[in-house]
Amino acid sequence: MNIKFTKMHGLGNDYIYFDCIDNPKLIANPEAVAPQLSDRHFGIGGDGIVLILPHDEADFRMRMFNSDGSEAEMCGNAIRCVAKYLCDNNYVTGNNVNIYTGAGILSIEIIRDETGCFSSARVDMGEPILHGLYIPVNIDRETVVDEAIMLNNGIQYSITCVSMGNPHAVIFVDEITDEQILTHGPEIEQHQLFPNKINVEFVRIISQNEVEMRVWERGAGETLACGTGASAVAVASVLNKLTGRKVTVHLLGGDLEIEWGDNNHVYMTGSATAAFSGTVEIA
Repeated sequence: MNIKFTKMHGLGNDYIYFDCIDNPKLIANPEAVAPQLSDRHFGIGGDGIVLILPHDEADFRMRMFNSDGSEAEMCGNAIRCVAKYLCDNNYVTGNNVNIYTGAGILSIEIIRDETGCFSSARVDMGEPILHGLYIPVNIDRETVVDEAIMLNNGIQYSITCVSMGNPHAVIFVDEITDEQILTHGPEIEQHQLFPNKINVEFVRIISQNEVEMRVWERGAGETLACGTGASAVAVASVLNKLTGRKVTVHLLGGDLEIEWGDNNHVYMTGSATAAFSGTVEIA
């Protein structure tokens, strides 16, 4: 069966999007479809697939599956792309939309250009989860800040853990290297401290309002950007007294503006881009 798709990315964090609003069962086996289509040599190519669905309690629902077929709770870059898709296809004509995710219902403010078209989105990412057992991390503590983690080769890092609906381990370094991301990232992802595995961010502080990061994403590997990761980095930077509550986060694919508001909610502002559309045959 040939099914329509739209390839979109948020700062290079790219997914294949399926409009399932009129037919929620359009993709019967997303766990199997995601690895097949995400392959950059034999498929469409992407970090995974996203299903845009109806929902009884929110305006719409988003389900996302990583390139390995595992389902993730949330993706900040993907949810901005969903908002753009809904605007571009006239599902949303106003400036606000609520989307149900594995991290709950998130509210998105749509920022339009002078012609009324989608320009960017400001996402209320909700309140960060800091208690170790709820992130989850196998540490029963109110916060997991500057905690030592030992790798198999004897290398030790200090991690600060935050959940933005999905778990993150943030590591502050003087310089970000390929070895950290590509060798240590996957080992930390699967470390025994993390019962559900974890996303790993390596971060260099530039100033009180500016940081640089690279991310090893659980189930996907290194990606060009991660919205929940950037949000977790902003929170971790404040917890470690390294930045203020509003920062620009530089990722490989571009910049995100993150603010940890006085109401304890984290707000992420960034772009979303449609690359191309087409049809793909799915058995």
